[in-house]
Amino acid sequence: MTFTAEQMRFWSPEVRELEPYVPGEQPKIQNLLKLNTNENPYPPSPKVVQAVQAVLTEQADALRLYPDPDATALKQAIAKQQYVDVTQVFVGNGSDEVLAHIFKAFFIQKEPILYPDITYSFYPVYSQFFATQTKQIPLNEKFEIDVSDYEQENGGIIITNPNAPTSIALGLDEIEQVLKANPDRVVVIDEAYVDFGAESAVQLVNRYDNLVVCQTTSKSRSLAGLRVGFAIAQAHLIAALEAVKNSFNSYPIDRFAIAAAVASFEDQAYFEAQCAKVIASREKLVDDLTALGFEVLPSKANFIFATHPQHEAAQLAQQLREQGIIVRYFNKPRINQFLRITIGTDEQNQRLVDTLKTQIL
Repeated sequence: MTFTAEQMRFWSPEVRELEPYVPGEQPKIQNLLKLNTNENPYPPSPKVVQAVQAVLTEQADALRLYPDPDATALKQAIAKQQYVDVTQVFVGNGSDEVLAHIFKAFFIQKEPILYPDITYSFYPVYSQFFATQTKQIPLNEKFEIDVSDYEQENGGIIITNPNAPTSIALGLDEIEQVLKANPDRVVVIDEAYVDFGAESAVQLVNRYDNLVVCQTTSKSRSLAGLRVGFAIAQAHLIAALEAVKNSFNSYPIDRFAIAAAVASFEDQAYFEAQCAKVIASREKLVDDLTALGFEVLPSKANFIFATHPQHEAAQLAQQLREQGIIVRYFNKPRINQFLRITIGTDEQNQRLVDTLKTQIL
């Protein structure tokens, strides 16, 4: 939808200049195989469903009341699962909101913040929104983050690990190198996909007072529809995030989301089993696509980043769409010949492979 200059006269100058984030499409197509937004192919724990139902049946009267502004039960569940103190946990309405608070709390500095040139595309949006200076650091020729590039003057650092959309992960030793090189700046490790094979930096929180780790329940815990994200850091950094939150929205998480997320963290066995299934399916899909001539970057996420040397990525994405399969294509420099493909169930992945083999390649 477009608007005239006359209509936009009410908009602030900042909003007129914004280039908003563009989420993955959510089309309503019959028999659609949706492999474009990195959602979990499996439902949440049955205990999550029971917890949500309990809110309706046992706590219905409480829906007229505001939820706990501190989401104490959720913080306690996260702290227990992550082996940290409850004072080291911050929660928000999805990790995107948590990241917004992080930008506001730590990244409005005189020096530019640093992040990779190919990474989560919300970072430049937040940078523009909060008028944050930025410097994008190019990935190397293998699409890897070279941590030595982050040993320069900056106002803060944010790194997605595993990176998106490349799916490549850093090791803890590399993350520590960044932390040690920037003791007076906040380093944020965005771990939206960490549960699919990467090492979490949460275990470093007590050793580094400049580290913030951000995670989500949307991917590995199958709660994308309920919007719960969290950050883990030392208490002095969490206090800054709480100050920002309570200056913006004191009640970011509703009763259903709190109950569901708590139940998810309490069912660790289910969580681990589903992650293991996704990882196994990922490895099989990589083998199958490689056999079809694709080159696939080494993935530690619930998606892969693949290119075919004999086929244009944009054309492949369109041909798959015509067959009822949606993957993510980025029309951006350096990655415009890659497709980001979410890991589905084995049956869904096989449909993708069979379609490529019989209808396209």
